[in-house]
Amino acid sequence: MANEFNSAYPSMDDLRNKAMQRIPKFAFEYLDGGCNEDVSISRNTAEIREVQLQPRYLRNNGVSSTKTKVLGMEFDAPFGIAPVGLQGLMWPNSPEILAKAAFKHNIPFILSTVTTMSIERASELTEGNAWFQLYNPAEDSLRDDIIKRAEAAECPVLVLLCDVPTFGYRPRDIRNGLALPPKMSLTNILQILGKPTWALNTLKYGQPTFETLKPYTPEGLNLKQLGQFMDKTFSGRLNEERIKPIRDKWKGKLVLKGVASEQDTEDAIRMGFDGIIVSNHGGRQLDAAQSTINSLAEITANYSGQIEIMMDSGLRSGPDIARTMACGAKFTFMGRSFLYGCGALGNKGGDHTISMLKTQFKQVMDQLCCERVEDLPKHLITN
Repeated sequence: MANEFNSAYPSMDDLRNKAMQRIPKFAFEYLDGGCNEDVSISRNTAEIREVQLQPRYLRNNGVSSTKTKVLGMEFDAPFGIAPVGLQGLMWPNSPEILAKAAFKHNIPFILSTVTTMSIERASELTEGNAWFQLYNPAEDSLRDDIIKRAEAAECPVLVLLCDVPTFGYRPRDIRNGLALPPKMSLTNILQILGKPTWALNTLKYGQPTFETLKPYTPEGLNLKQLGQFMDKTFSGRLNEERIKPIRDKWKGKLVLKGVASEQDTEDAIRMGFDGIIVSNHGGRQLDAAQSTINSLAEITANYSGQIEIMMDSGLRSGPDIARTMACGAKFTFMGRSFLYGCGALGNKGGDHTISMLKTQFKQVMDQLCCERVEDLPKHLITN
């Protein structure tokens, strides 16, 4: 870890604070914000941290291992990089930084349909190990072509997004012109001029665009027209009729992301999904939503063993990962955390953030005297 860990930034708060200094305000607020009054985003983390774990000091304990299996694949730690849209807006070239780091550290990287790197480039950087998250197109032909590209890129897992039937109401993004259709105001331009490292890197790597969608986007669209194209082309609503042809076509593992209820879990099992990711979109869609850790507890109580259950939204540290795994998750994902790392440390941000989280998580396991990740539920203190 010594060559990858910057001791000036030993916590996620350190990375977030440094990232805020280096990213233009409009881009940082897109990364950092939730929706409405930010109740959901705060609740997610706060309620994860109410979970308590109990150590067992006097047993004969071997060396703790952080290796974890999910969906038939083994990873070096029980966390991965969640799909995040417009990553290159928040920090230039961040999708490549994170894909390379994930592959190097043997953790999963999920590419979003609407981020700023193509399926093919993600596959190249991860030697065919990148997962792909499909934001469902309205047209079947477009959907089928994207799925073919993911298959050709050897993506082992296709993740379907179900928790965006409408765009979240995000006051910061509306003020900053980042709602659809987007606009670049004089205020935003002045913010860019005040962040020279971000600006120079944007010049170096180019203005961020939806790389996966380039083959389908008419040339010469301005920002307003691009927003209208995206709104027309993609439908966030997902139901059994839309899922069935995808399940029939996709031969790899299929995961449903955005599950927040027992009813949707039961439907996912019936429809043939291999796994679910319990999520409320990082608190960005429904401010009245239940916290993900409470949704997870309800779902694992009744469906553990019937489908592989993962979780994202609200995790910010190694102890958060341990708490979530103790509550029954098979795996966890984080999005903002890794972009804080990129914003703070640029090309070194992926390696640093993964190394930091691995170290924090391993320390929790060692302190609990827990040898295997799958044994963490035995350390959960229940009321």
